Amino acid sequence: MEAGFLGVGNMGLPMADKLLDGGHSLTVYDIREAAMEPLLKRQALRATSPRDLADRCEIVFVSLPTLAAFRAVAFGPDGLTQGKAMKLLVNTCTVGVPFVREVEQTMAAQGVTVVDCPISGGPPGARAGTLSVMVSGDPAAVEKVLPMISLWGRTLTVAGDKPGAAQVLKLTNNILSAVALAATSEAFVMGAKGGLDPEVMLKAINAGSGQNSATQVKFPAAVLTRGFDFGAEMHILMKDIDLAIAQGEDLGVPMWVCQAARLVFKHAMHQGAAKEDLTAIVKYIERDAGFEIPKTR
Repeated sequence: MEAGFLGVGNMGLPMADKLLDGGHSLTVYDIREAAMEPLLKRQALRATSPRDLADRCEIVFVSLPTLAAFRAVAFGPDGLTQGKAMKLLVNTCTVGVPFVREVEQTMAAQGVTVVDCPISGGPPGARAGTLSVMVSGDPAAVEKVLPMISLWGRTLTVAGDKPGAAQVLKLTNNILSAVALAATSEAFVMGAKGGLDPEVMLKAINAGSGQNSATQVKFPAAVLTRGFDFGAEMHILMKDIDLAIAQGEDLGVPMWVCQAARLVFKHAMHQGAAKEDLTAIVKYIERDAGFEIPKTR
């Protein structure tokens, strides 16, 4: 199938790269010309709009940071729904179940099948090809895209046979990741202010029961270096936290711990952290604690 990729930012660019590595021909579109340049240099073709992409490609992958951006490119006057060639839309974004159902219903009226395929692992995982890929949708449609989405990671999980199931799985993952980052940030500031070497803490925790995605990946790569450059902006994580809590509340599940983690990030957001890296949450906890974790890497 002729494939298109819409949105080649921090996640979309390395994911599109992996499709090229796998020998697939690709047409790309992004509102930023500079974002497309690395792929165009690799012989990807340039579309001029979402509609143009859907006019050329039978399958279109979408990787965008917000629901508003997705809505604009899908349903806008020059959007994907106006295209004539697209038959499969693969959503790699975390947008929640209600929005996926809206997209599915609208696309079905155009003869387009939606495959829900959110991913986890952040920009480092996308670049390394080690993402956790979660997928749900019509089994025949999922089967068609498996050779392509398998290029993104070592773990591929089929969550169900309807779009939306993969969203629930992704939100379950992301709220756990957010809680771990908030708790790890507080714990490391506490430990370091109490006189512990951050590297000693990291070694002990990663060999013990407190290990998590923050201690294993984010802190070594972006916090103890004081780089705060994991690669994802805080407002994107905030969107995922809000979606996860809304999903839990809709199902009647108490989300007390998750709500507490949301307050940690909301506090930073209110102080202007929206466009900062998500690992910068540590700096806001340090500010309130009157102590800064020393750089060790």
